[in-house]
Amino acid sequence: MHETDEQIYSRFLAEGCEDDLRILLERHRDGLMLFLFSFVHNLEDAEELMLDAFAEAAAGAGFSGRSSFKTWLFSIGKKLAFMRLRKTRFTYSLEDKMIREPDCFPELNILTAERNQQLYQALGQLKEEYRQILILMYFEEMSHEEIGKVMGKTKRQTYHLAERGRAALREKLERMGFDYAQY
Repeated sequence: MHETDEQIYSRFLAEGCEDDLRILLERHRDGLMLFLFSFVHNLEDAEELMLDAFAEAAAGAGFSGRSSFKTWLFSIGKKLAFMRLRKTRFTYSLEDKMIREPDCFPELNILTAERNQQLYQALGQLKEEYRQILILMYFEEMSHEEIGKVMGKTKRQTYHLAERGRAALREKLERMGFDYAQY
């Protein structure tokens, strides 16, 4: 039987078993890093923020159980990313980062095929809010309700943002010559 994140986290808090935290880290580190990267546009900063989010979770940062562990963890990460951005006022675009440093993305396992590269480039050109919601939907497979909790939006706002984000992504991909019939 597959244990839920919430069960593993509760056991970690009660018993302090580091293996439990390691399981949660393995389940969520890549997705959380990708999500955080959409804010800070720097792989090292995203990794540091991901580790900081897990450190807050390990310290028992107030998980109430009103949302899933994953939603709560991503909310912690978002809060930390905003705090970092306020300090640095970082304006480097994702597209610039990809053009200047294309080899910095292998850990995210996204640029392994031309199709994925086109997708990631198109995502990088979207409004930040659209990019974030699409990452949470398609890479993290979060529900609209979970996304709303992470992004501080209502379920209805999440639906509308997702719809607009998908339309914007489709338009970007079509301009790049992406052939849907191939896939």
